[in-house]
Amino acid sequence: MIRRLQYHEIDFEKYSNCLENSVQRKYSATKLFLDITSDKHWELLIYNDYEAVMPVPFVQKMGKKIVHNPMLCQQLGIFSKQDHIEINEAFLKYLTQNYLIRIYNFNEFNQFKTSLTTKKNFLITPKDYKTVFSQYSPKRKRKLRLDDEVVKNSEIRKVNFIEVENFIRENFLGASKEADVASFINIFKKMDINGCIELSAFFLKEKVINVIITYMDDCTVALLGTFNDKDFVKVSGASTLIDHSIQENISQRIFDFEGGEIPNVEEFFRGFRPELRPYTSISYSKKDLIKKMLSLKFIMKS
Repeated sequence: MIRRLQYHEIDFEKYSNCLENSVQRKYSATKLFLDITSDKHWELLIYNDYEAVMPVPFVQKMGKKIVHNPMLCQQLGIFSKQDHIEINEAFLKYLTQNYLIRIYNFNEFNQFKTSLTTKKNFLITPKDYKTVFSQYSPKRKRKLRLDDEVVKNSEIRKVNFIEVENFIRENFLGASKEADVASFINIFKKMDINGCIELSAFFLKEKVINVIITYMDDCTVALLGTFNDKDFVKVSGASTLIDHSIQENISQRIFDFEGGEIPNVEEFFRGFRPELRPYTSISYSKKDLIKKMLSLKFIMKS
């Protein structure tokens, strides 16, 4: 019923058809996004003849495949024309019995009988911008009323990655290791080359003080990164950039904030009055993962 396919065995036309016609459709499960973020290190579980699909990204550790959502890939999970709890449970059972799992995030639409960890995400669904803006918090609206001096000496401009790469490196928060920053930068470069991201910068007196990176497709605008010069926090350039992107896209696309677990980030996002869209996740600590590896009774495909 459920089969496991390695990357070279996947019929990508059937996979894309299933994804694009699914009720759970997520940009992060598309071949392009997964190929870039995982460096093509992903497999696929399929139900019957691509009636339902579940992409499974992994990293190689100690000669084993360890399931792990790639950087910038918040949600994956099961995709089908209808969300079926029984089928979802079958995929979950197959995943836990046949893989070593560090962390795997399902999508907001996947329902399970099994109790799983819940995480927060926020998004705004397509509607008229005036309606969206009217729902912003009073504080967010105040932040968007820039001082006359700032208005006279500032502009929002689309830029390419090379123009702001150094600014992003210097103002990168949330990555604990220099190697992680380098990995993020490498992913952004690949996305820029493939033309699937937009970079918007807030210039004050011709100096970049804020940059946002959004992933773009026909259905969604996803906020992948916000980078700010801490000396200009009071200018509210980040809020202005996000509002500008919402204004440009919200009539036709979902605006996905791609996060909400960190308290100060959640507070910032909530100012735009998005919808809370929780999703589920399964994870094992490194200690538990090592124990499972030592007691593993099956041989994983290499």
